[in-house]
Amino acid sequence: MAATTIPGQHVDIRLWTRPDSVEDQAMRQLHNIAALPWTFKHVAVMPDVHYGKGATVGSVIAMREAVSPAAVGVDIGCGMTAVRTSLTAEDLPASLAPLRAAIEAAVPVGFAMHRDAAFDGRDAGDWGAFWKSFDGLTDTTKLDRSRAVNQMGTLGGGNHFVEVCLDTTGQVWLMLHSGSRGVGNILAQHHIAVARDLTHNAELPDRDLAVFLAGTAEMTAYRRDLFWAQDYARRNRAVMLRLVSDALLTHFPTTTFDEPISVHHNYVAEEVHFGEEVLVTRKGAIRAGLGDLGIIPGSMGTGSYIVRGLGNPDSFESASHGAGRRMSRTKARKQFSARDLAAQTQGVECRKDSGVVDEIPAAYKDIDEVIRDQSDLVEVVAKLKQVVCVKG
Repeated sequence: MAATTIPGQHVDIRLWTRPDSVEDQAMRQLHNIAALPWTFKHVAVMPDVHYGKGATVGSVIAMREAVSPAAVGVDIGCGMTAVRTSLTAEDLPASLAPLRAAIEAAVPVGFAMHRDAAFDGRDAGDWGAFWKSFDGLTDTTKLDRSRAVNQMGTLGGGNHFVEVCLDTTGQVWLMLHSGSRGVGNILAQHHIAVARDLTHNAELPDRDLAVFLAGTAEMTAYRRDLFWAQDYARRNRAVMLRLVSDALLTHFPTTTFDEPISVHHNYVAEEVHFGEEVLVTRKGAIRAGLGDLGIIPGSMGTGSYIVRGLGNPDSFESASHGAGRRMSRTKARKQFSARDLAAQTQGVECRKDSGVVDEIPAAYKDIDEVIRDQSDLVEVVAKLKQVVCVKG
């Protein structure tokens, strides 16, 4: 669909969804972002847009010489990884419970972590240099290197997941969603608090949108920690994918794997748009440059899409990161029961208890509609439907 433009105080807001579908809280956030003097060109709003802490989920913000840590979010580097395997639907047994159990044994979920480091030379490159750079992060008493080491290769909770999926041709895929775990959250919270107290942010319409300015010590420290946490998240997904692949191989030892697709959807990147160098913040959005492969998940009962970017300049070459919530977790827990969850995840080997009712498919927007709304941002490569879903 063509984007709808809404005038803003400093720059316009361009939405790849109907304006009347955006809740009032989220629209106020978008107007606050559009009023910031550092915001460049316009604010690009993805079809999965919804209210978020600090900044709107599903927003793409380009800034000149500035960045807002709250516009990245607290799970720095959160994103997706997917890989197509050589298996087909015919290879899978009638009961997928043993495969789900093998994945849950391999990848700690929720607050759990590995007892010892789970990564090795097969995963994500030079580990020595990476862990050495941990010592250069912001000095905060909450940082714990041993915890960060043992959380590497873990899922977390909330909307994070590991899935076994089938595409429309019957090919089996592995897919997972996670971020920088506790260490990224600690760093994000620290820098958001620092930004709020800076003098140049005192008159902002929303102090949660406080920014760091280029050339300052605060910006230097944030960029160092930010890019480290984004690398941690990328490595975390690489380790998990290897662990899940190994679990799959215990059941299907001759399986082979294609090249993985991996994308961040809560992050900052240095890019050139409309002829200018800017810092682009994607919070709940993926890069969709021309030819870029991406992953747009739905919910635990509906399915997901593998897409290819069309490089639309008006979206800052971006697309949505998922279906997006249409109701809060609290509202979902009040409105739905474990019985509803079981009905909506029929045919999926997954948890069906009250502990994950807030992740029920009805709490999310229609993923097919979200994909249609961004037909000028991405093209569909494959549609996936999960048969196994592991959640924290």
